[in-house]
Amino acid sequence: MKSRVCVVAAGGTGGHMFPAEALARELARRGWRIVLATDHRGEAYAQAFPAEARIALDAATGRGPIGLAKAGVAIARGLFKARSALQRLDAAVVVGFGGYPSAPALLAALSQGRPTLLHEQNSVLGRTNRWLSPYVGAVAASFPNLRLVPSGVEARVSLIGNPVRPDIRTLSDRPYAAPKARGPIHVLVTGGSQGARILSEAVPQALAALPAPLRKRLRVQQQSRPEMLETARAIYAAAGIEAEVAPFFGDMARRLATTHLVIGRAGASTCSELAVAALPSLLIPLKIAMDDHQRFNALSLVEAGGAEVVLEDEATVERLTAALLALLSDPARLAAMSAGALSAALPDATVELADMVEAVAG
Repeated sequence: MKSRVCVVAAGGTGGHMFPAEALARELARRGWRIVLATDHRGEAYAQAFPAEARIALDAATGRGPIGLAKAGVAIARGLFKARSALQRLDAAVVVGFGGYPSAPALLAALSQGRPTLLHEQNSVLGRTNRWLSPYVGAVAASFPNLRLVPSGVEARVSLIGNPVRPDIRTLSDRPYAAPKARGPIHVLVTGGSQGARILSEAVPQALAALPAPLRKRLRVQQQSRPEMLETARAIYAAAGIEAEVAPFFGDMARRLATTHLVIGRAGASTCSELAVAALPSLLIPLKIAMDDHQRFNALSLVEAGGAEVVLEDEATVERLTAALLALLSDPARLAAMSAGALSAALPDATVELADMVEAVAG
């Protein structure tokens, strides 16, 4: 029997592209042919995407009447292009992950009566997904109590989780080992490479302000803004803290495996991976995130007892130091937070999303 085609539409950010890639790999393993619909920004994350073909759906940008007119023309052009591609491929199902390419790809599928599904990575339905959700066949949610769901759509929302990388998925099988008395305490600071000054600057200062006996036990690994690498290193060195500071860590699963506490933002992938890896965390949600979705992402971990949250406006060095002192000086609390984080995990999201796609495709 000829393999069926699934068109995966995603773009803009890694937050859209990474779960899309996880689904594509699982469906390809099941014998599906995969075609990726994305924009030029999504291409940056798609070097290893397992697609036999790609549909380029770039958006026009701009503000005011002229910008809106250009965007309208781009959507119409993308819709025409997507309709032609879906017809040529005889696509069995189209899955949208949000971002610009989801709109023309899903609209094209709907206009041709093809099965459709969308996946929302965050705890708040994004603008594109919110607009299209009343019309698609099903909605897959990553977090419980998905917010801003249009009336009448709730019955078609299924909680399946956010696909995580396979090497991080394996961490859920290893026991969390809390710091031993007078032993090293491993702290991982993530998210600082993408412009988060609060993580690159305030977190090192907060850790440096901890009592000396605690500082001497710290083993810090920190992602930092490139222009602030030396400043962070100097802060740690002056405080006598053993630290590795770099713009990016490519072996995140290995580092997470030995971490006692993670400090970072509350992006969808971050929160999902912290839950699956059963890791306690101190989260500082990005204040300007659309619809405040990072704060709501973090809420699932907080309610499960797996995370503490400090809002960006309250994240002074003094406030962060107090929060870190309470966490790092209490191994029993860290162990309890690990159990809480794991209780919020949905580790089989990739398989369940693939099952959902096949059910919708019929």
